[in-house]
Amino acid sequence: MPHTLYVGDYTYSSWSLRGWLLLHRFGLPVQIEHVDFHAGSVAAQLAALVPARTVPTLVTEDGAVIWDSLAIAEELASRHPWAGHWPSDPALRALARGLSAEMHSGFGALRSECPMHLRAAYGDFTPSDGTRDDVARIETLWAHALAQSGGPWLAGAYSVADAFYAPVAARIAGYGIAVGDTARAYVDRQLNDPAFRRWRAMGFARGETLPWYDRDHARTDWPGPAPRPARAVASGPSENATCPYSGKPVTHFLETGGRVFGFCNAFCRDKTAADPDAWPAFVALL
Repeated sequence: MPHTLYVGDYTYSSWSLRGWLLLHRFGLPVQIEHVDFHAGSVAAQLAALVPARTVPTLVTEDGAVIWDSLAIAEELASRHPWAGHWPSDPALRALARGLSAEMHSGFGALRSECPMHLRAAYGDFTPSDGTRDDVARIETLWAHALAQSGGPWLAGAYSVADAFYAPVAARIAGYGIAVGDTARAYVDRQLNDPAFRRWRAMGFARGETLPWYDRDHARTDWPGPAPRPARAVASGPSENATCPYSGKPVTHFLETGGRVFGFCNAFCRDKTAADPDAWPAFVALL
């Protein structure tokens, strides 16, 4: 049996994004269970998974419950050493662990003032002094790491550190926070990462709008790659007879570029419509 990961809303739950990347980005099979932020407290919904009370929570294939993101990273790295969660080079591994630990425990002003919101981008946000200090520290860390490792990710190859900083990049981009060229290039790399794009696309396909995450700033276009235009349509015929993800017969349909494709359910269709080029199985049909 695969691991089971309990996550919150794709659009808003930054720690859920980190947990999902720790499995999805490293090729580990996982079953996803969703905790509905509208359906009561997270702790109550996870009551059967003692002692968990937050998302993400991982239940391993042998039933162990891990309720902390850094602990999830370490346990996955121990169980799947071939996956590459941490660099094999000792110096780079120490670097990635230090980066991840500081992210795990720090940057409270940025987190508080700029909640992750992957459906929105703001054009007139002015950060507080505390948030400016956090971003300056993040720029220092990123510049040091990229200089030490040579990139393209913080410790060379994609590692736990990059999964942990993905929501930070989304905050810097989404709130239009000014950073230098090195940090901007790293933010762009995160926004263009297909795994990040898939997570964001799923946020458009599943989950209600949670107004308490909105901020009273002027909206602007999302700074990441513009998705290929696509829309749901009521019926086929479609070019494909089976869903590109499940292999099941198609029942829901999408049009892009004058072509119609089918999917086995509304979620498969809608996550694809949100960003068609983020999904390799669909790109293969194109």
